[in-house]
Amino acid sequence: MTSSRQTAALLAGDAQRIFGDRLRTVALYGRHAKGEATGPVACVCLVASLTHEDLDACAAEVRRWHGLGLATPLVVPVGEFEQSLDAFPLEYGDIIAHHEVVAGLDLLQDASVDPTDLRRACETQVKSHLLHLRQEYLEASQHPATVAALIARAAPAFATLLAQVARLEGANGGDLGTAAHAGARLAGLSDSTVNAVLAQAEGTAMSAPDGARLFPEYLTAVGQLATFVDGWGD
Repeated sequence: MTSSRQTAALLAGDAQRIFGDRLRTVALYGRHAKGEATGPVACVCLVASLTHEDLDACAAEVRRWHGLGLATPLVVPVGEFEQSLDAFPLEYGDIIAHHEVVAGLDLLQDASVDPTDLRRACETQVKSHLLHLRQEYLEASQHPATVAALIARAAPAFATLLAQVARLEGANGGDLGTAAHAGARLAGLSDSTVNAVLAQAEGTAMSAPDGARLFPEYLTAVGQLATFVDGWGD
């Protein structure tokens, strides 16, 4: 069986051909870098410069990369990456925290996200989650099965939000489930509510009546999470 690193190395070979000495770093990130070997292998390529011709050369390989089990790579000039840490603190912060270099220098090891930028991004995502839950509940028109389906769709995002809250306190280790529970404890959320929602993120089926009963508790938990993030650092 081909390992994630071997798969990423195939991308690195192509990137070396396309960018030559302008290639600085190729690194695994995401689930495979965290030891959760599911889904396409995500990689970031940091380059000294990026032209339209480079994009065309990469575009010609994308279908083959997908066939090899690779996600479309994130190709970013080094300077742009460094200057965008404040714009994408969650996304780039996760790459910095969980990556494995397969080619070039580890230009990510000394990069860091400002905690203030991370808190602001967490606040935006948590409050957006809260707003969308309310809106989708209205659209569900009190149908228990639709409400249960709403929770199942929203649960993975909730798990990610909790993990991001854990990162506010410097907790970067463990898989998504471990980090999510750590974030829930930091925010003081109900264990039973969090466990029930996270079970949906892991694919556990929920009956329509159970979903309808859980939703008010879920909404309360997300509201508490928003309040915690809003006051973080005070």
